[in-house]
Amino acid sequence: MRIFAKSLMMLSVKIVNRSKHSLPSYATEGSAGMDLRANLDKPLTLQPLERTLVPTGIFIQLPEGYEAQIRPRSGLSIKKGITLVNAVGTIDSDYTGEIKLPIINLSNEPYTIEDGERLAQMVIARFEKVTWQEVSVLEVTQRGEGGFGSTGIK
Repeated sequence: MRIFAKSLMMLSVKIVNRSKHSLPSYATEGSAGMDLRANLDKPLTLQPLERTLVPTGIFIQLPEGYEAQIRPRSGLSIKKGITLVNAVGTIDSDYTGEIKLPIINLSNEPYTIEDGERLAQMVIARFEKVTWQEVSVLEVTQRGEGGFGSTGIK
């Protein structure tokens, strides 16, 4: 049996790395996100429910029509209760400042963030801009106005 790898188009993105760490990179062949690391002079301890902005030392310039989605790392969230305050965050193509991570400790224990620790993932995504077509009613669909939980549990 032969397996053929799909050739993915690579997007060129300008990046400035003022951190002590390597550039964000994909951990595996199938990874959608690149890990972002804390760039700290000394460890930082967050108390329960405390939040702070953690610098990464990374600056990017995305092409127009793209965004960088900053997402929590699932293992850190479930195992330690450390996540992003605004999960998911967006870096717009016209923002060129340092990427900083709004981290919160949702656990009952203090948590110490170490320099170089992987705290979040960055996914680069294309998006479409819309023009609104104002109408007086929307087309009828099977789901209609059914909101949260309307499609059932299973």
